[in-house]
Parts: sequence; structure tokens; C-alpha cells
Amino acid sequence: MSCAESLTGGELAAQLSGPPGSSEVFLGGVVAYATEVKRQVLGVTAEQVVSAACAEQLASGVRDLLGSDWSLATTGVAGPTEQEGRPVGTVFVGVAGPDGASAHLLHLDGDRAQVRAATCRAAVHLLAQALRQEGGER
Repeated sequence: MSCAESLTGGELAAQLSGPPGSSEVFLGGVVAYATEVKRQVLGVTAEQVVSAACAEQLASGVRDLLGSDWSLATTGVAGPTEQEGRPVGTVFVGVAGPDGASAHLLHLDGDRAQVRAATCRAAVHLLAQALRQEGGER
């Protein structure tokens, strides 16, 4: 497991590495807050960074970089103002696994801290859902 974070700024990695025994499954993460880091370190080519394409590319990029089986990525607008014409609370979570990457659009309410916390919760939920599907539990 690995993660690439933009709007969550390391909060997702902190949650993934928090539980006892997490070192058995969590390899690490990249906080790619600046667009240049997204592009140079993780190979993002998406024109807009607040997009499904960016979330997928972040997830795939960190998965490849760290050699993990699964990865999560977060990108979006936590506030206080819009970005790339997207309102606060527009979030994309990328999930990459053995069969490729997908992105999930979220519309979240709240202030900056609430949007970031809700994004982390949603990302972990989406990973659990993907793992259940991979295991054949539908």
C-alpha cells in the first residue's frame, strides 16, 4: 500500500501508518502539493490537477514509484477559495491496483479541515471497497 496526496497534505499517510502493524502493509507516500512535484516526481500529465485524470495518474505514479500493489491518491479543493474553476469541496480520490486505476468524484461540505478529514475517510472506504471486489466479495 502507498499513497500520493495533494489536498490532504500527509493526513492520509498518517492514518494509514497509525494502526499497530501497519508497517506490514504500508510502504509510504508522497505529498505532492505543488503541481511541479506532481509532474516531476509522479509523472502527472493531466492538464488540470483538480481532475479525475490527475487522481488516477497520482495513484498510478506512486504505485509505480514505490512498487506497491495498491495505492490511493487525493486531489481537490479544500478551500478557502475555488481552484481551476472548481468549488471548495470538489475532491477526486484515485485508487490504483493490479487491474489499473480509477477516480472517484466527491462533493464534500465543511471548512478546510473538515474537507480534508472527510477525504481521508472516503479514501480508506474506497480502498476497502476495491479490496473486497478484488477478493471476489461483491
